[in-house]
Amino acid sequence: MGGVSNATPSPLPSADRPDVATRLREALLAADFTADGLLDLLGAPAYAALARSETVPALRATRGDTPLEVLTRLFLLQEPVPRARAADVLPVAECLDGGWLVPAGDEVAATVDVRPYGGLDGEDWFIVSDLGCAVGGAGGIAGRGRQTDTAVVLGVGGASTTLAGITVRTPVASALDLGTGSGIQALHAAQHATRVTATDLNPRALHITALTLALSGAPAADLREGSLFEPLPDGDTYDLIVSNPPFVISPGARLTYRDGGMSGDDLCRSLVQGAGERLNVGGFAQFLANWQHVEGEDWQDRLRSWVPRGCDAWIVQREVQDITQYAELWLRDAGDHRGDQAEYQSRYDAWLDEFEARKVKAVGFGWITLRRTDAAEPSLTVEEWPHPVEQPLGDTVRAHFERLDYLRGRDDAALLEDRFRLAAEVVQEQVGLPGAEDPEHVVLRQNRGMRRATKVDTVGAGFAGVCDGSLSAGRILDAIAQLIGEDPVLLRDRTPAQIRVLVEQGFLEPGA
Repeated sequence: MGGVSNATPSPLPSADRPDVATRLREALLAADFTADGLLDLLGAPAYAALARSETVPALRATRGDTPLEVLTRLFLLQEPVPRARAADVLPVAECLDGGWLVPAGDEVAATVDVRPYGGLDGEDWFIVSDLGCAVGGAGGIAGRGRQTDTAVVLGVGGASTTLAGITVRTPVASALDLGTGSGIQALHAAQHATRVTATDLNPRALHITALTLALSGAPAADLREGSLFEPLPDGDTYDLIVSNPPFVISPGARLTYRDGGMSGDDLCRSLVQGAGERLNVGGFAQFLANWQHVEGEDWQDRLRSWVPRGCDAWIVQREVQDITQYAELWLRDAGDHRGDQAEYQSRYDAWLDEFEARKVKAVGFGWITLRRTDAAEPSLTVEEWPHPVEQPLGDTVRAHFERLDYLRGRDDAALLEDRFRLAAEVVQEQVGLPGAEDPEHVVLRQNRGMRRATKVDTVGAGFAGVCDGSLSAGRILDAIAQLIGEDPVLLRDRTPAQIRVLVEQGFLEPGA
């Protein structure tokens, strides 16, 4: 991302010409300008290079004159193309009239980036963003020496797709996308929500969200300008709230699309704390966030204090960086390392001064999911899980909270009367010295979803291995007690805690 300038953002296509967006969409699809079509055209290496802000392989792969190559150069790689050739592929007159294209001599150029994007169910969508932002997200601008102001609207990045993948996708009446940006979360929500509301502090982002929805053939959203929950009517509540907010903890708010602008991690805290009263009972709120690791304070306790009353929470820390790594990451993201070195060092100093003043030693990255239950004793799970997971995780998130409901409603006696099944694709690993008669420990490992691994004792391994839904937990434990010569009453007393862990983590599924 380039440094901040006072340049005026380029004009945007009209958001009041759905007829033009429809014609353009038809032309793009006819030329196979889709995520799959782009992958086939460029090949995997060149396609992957785009995420790294590298366009040379894609430019080399689009030196021909096919409709797909023309559209890729025009809308994805920001290369003007001859007007006559564009007219063979696009309704050029309408696109010029609607502001999607501008004349450039005998050529035409795009006014916005358009990137093909595949939905979770194979939909062919298009994400609109400011010029220079479709390739490599924020880093794409810096990678090409582009300058931008704080109103820039980014395209699809890793954070966007992560949030889209973890979001629970059950049908709902109402969904809210806070800080919509290019509109990718609103686009996903429009597939399973009757009503979608999207907010952003940046009016340009709301305009681009409208373009993304129209070009993707999705229903229009209720677009509201303002910060966080401020633009929403009093009393409005939702079944789903999602946000990929400007979570970067930085000195000041130099880049509004990424810097929180509040002290420390207060923006993320405010977002989480304010979500509870905006959720309907049973509704989910899902966020990406950064949080401070403060000297003398348990980071998990810090995050538990954010959870609003009446909500269960599942908070997953995916990564931790020390303050120097964190400052360098976002200075590079802004392209500061490419500019004046004295200015770079001054900004680096400012980040470290800010962290040291607040006694921050590191910053965590992760996901926060709330579910409104109004339970007397909410469940708060805060954990560190930096290992690979299998996206999309929306069903895994939903199932996690369903299991919490199940466990909350059963005491140990009821648990032992129930039947369980071993979850699909769970395997057992035995770890020990070669030739040893018995393993040192046994590990159950998931090959789906969170891909968890957990140690179990021989009773836990034996119990999980025979759970096929045919016998109650109590009867299985009685049989195990007989096999190992243990008092069945004592085994029934000490095993429910282990069963609860296996159920909560998804290794065992309750039900006949």
